[in-house]
Amino acid sequence: MSRPSPIADVRGAGRLVAELTVLITDVVETMHRNIARPPGISSRATLEPTRGITGFVYRSVRGVTRAVGSTINTVLRPLEPLFTAPPSRRGRDAVVSGLNGVLGDRLEASWNPLAIPMQLRVRGVPLALARAEIARVVPQPRNRIVVMAHGLCMSDTMWNRQEHDHGQRLAQDLQADVVYLRYNSGRHISTNGAEFAMLLERMVATWPVPVRDLVLIGHSMGGLVIRSACAAGEASGQRWMRPLRALVFLGTPHHGAPLERGGHGMDMLFNASRYTVAFARLGQLRSAGITDLRHGSVLDRDWTGRDRFWPAGHLQHVQPLPRNVPAFAIAGSLSRAAPLHGGKPRGDGLVPVASALGRHPDPRRALGIDPTRQWIAYGTGHLDLLGSKSVYDQMKRWLGGTLTTSDRRSLAAPGAPDRAFAGASAYSRMCAVPVDEIGANTMSHKPPKEGKKKPAMTPKEKKAIKQQKKHAGDAVPLIKH
Repeated sequence: MSRPSPIADVRGAGRLVAELTVLITDVVETMHRNIARPPGISSRATLEPTRGITGFVYRSVRGVTRAVGSTINTVLRPLEPLFTAPPSRRGRDAVVSGLNGVLGDRLEASWNPLAIPMQLRVRGVPLALARAEIARVVPQPRNRIVVMAHGLCMSDTMWNRQEHDHGQRLAQDLQADVVYLRYNSGRHISTNGAEFAMLLERMVATWPVPVRDLVLIGHSMGGLVIRSACAAGEASGQRWMRPLRALVFLGTPHHGAPLERGGHGMDMLFNASRYTVAFARLGQLRSAGITDLRHGSVLDRDWTGRDRFWPAGHLQHVQPLPRNVPAFAIAGSLSRAAPLHGGKPRGDGLVPVASALGRHPDPRRALGIDPTRQWIAYGTGHLDLLGSKSVYDQMKRWLGGTLTTSDRRSLAAPGAPDRAFAGASAYSRMCAVPVDEIGANTMSHKPPKEGKKKPAMTPKEKKAIKQQKKHAGDAVPLIKH
């Protein structure tokens, strides 16, 4: 895959400036129209354009702006192949990722070259999902893969924080390969989730060795994209769900984030007056991805056919976590320690603790994550979750236990070498029960049905047992009843 050309960046920026200039012109015209109208019964807010000479002026401004933007686009497009971007530009990543988070749906709809295409990446290199290409980027592929999904306005490079990368460390400690998701966080979460599910399907199908363990880790919005991908994968029976061993959520707003709800409230206030209705148009610049965070919407039906800027514009249909897959949730808290007397800890600055842990007053909406798989990182902000050593240690403990249990199950499968119980007798292996470890699936075993009681031993049998005890270490003959 070719790297983006700096000329493409200039072309995309020019188109974006032209579009925003047109939007600001619309806002100013709306303000002009509403202020110029005389007060009275019929003086409700209107979004209609101005008329006469005033309207002609505004139309001219828009027309000239669009013409300039189109000219820049036409002139620069042929020059793109002549210039190649350097391999790594973290400053560019930060700016473009931020733009995509705020305006990503608009960038995609206008075919702006600044729109980020969804990719799986390894060490900053796009991963072409073909067996030979994967083998080139990952020379010694493993059968355990950890996939990292970033949050809103971020990119795959931002997992590296304060010289620490959760993914790289987990790859070392869990003997796994780490793959990073890069996506346009301004699109609807469900749109990204469906595409992510298809990428995972292709990755598992083309990975050079059979994938035994797949772990998905999401920070903030990335956790919602993972949940949406799981919903799409389950609905269509995709194969990547079979090796899925664990989901880890870091500061994920499962039930929404107050910041977006506050933005929605400002929309309502601006729309209440004809003098401020124009500013509502500026507020409605924010992307579909951001408005999905109002309630943590992960399904298409949460928003399809609705105006996302009105009170009933978003819903949150109940979407449970995938069955038989352990889920772990970590919430950040700005509180230095657990509050005394049962008080509620503060959130991480963006996401409340209850939302991050999947808790909800309505039991039907609660995610039902096992309390032993929930953890609060005190004294840790939303972005600090990415570089926290204590957060990493907790994930490692959880995943170490889960994947160890997975190893034992796979080794005990028919045809697999039984290293987990090496040296044990066939009878003891048959009767062995998987041991619950920290973060492992809790397995329930029904008690055996009571059978008929064995008859009491005869004196002859008792005498035989006494004789056996005298010969410790000798083979014990089978006693027939």
